Amino acid sequence: MRSGVGYDVHAFVIGEILVLGGVQIEHDKGLVGHSDGDALIHAIIDSILGAAGLGDIGIHFPSDAPQLEGIASTTLLKKVKEKVESAGYGTIFIDATIIAQNPRMTPYISSMKKILSRIIEIDSESINIKATTTDGLGFIGREEGIACLAISTLEELK
Repeated sequence: MRSGVGYDVHAFVIGEILVLGGVQIEHDKGLVGHSDGDALIHAIIDSILGAAGLGDIGIHFPSDAPQLEGIASTTLLKKVKEKVESAGYGTIFIDATIIAQNPRMTPYISSMKKILSRIIEIDSESINIKATTTDGLGFIGREEGIACLAISTLEELK
């Protein structure tokens, strides 16, 4: 078994749609990104790639690649699942934290888990997503962006 950690931060901007964990979240701002800006999936991707010893998201999906502009992060996660399986590993557990002052994430977490479990092909009970605030401190507290942290556990495929 192997574990990996992933972390991602994106800034808020008016005029974008907020997507986290593949779920569109009602908010007056979205996250800036070359793809859809889904910081949760980006953190999960980095944690999975790290556990497999396959580098990070930027190596596999460079932010200056024109073909990736606006791509759904769920599509990137599917590709990572395939890469990791080709390397001989399967994801067995994910624990993630969304750090955002607003909007509140609780109403969306169940949907996020369902989407992620379908893509990764593990039971939704093997995905844990939490949300917290910074109690008004820092860039997150000022509602300038969102950060996400993820830890993934992989096992060698037989």
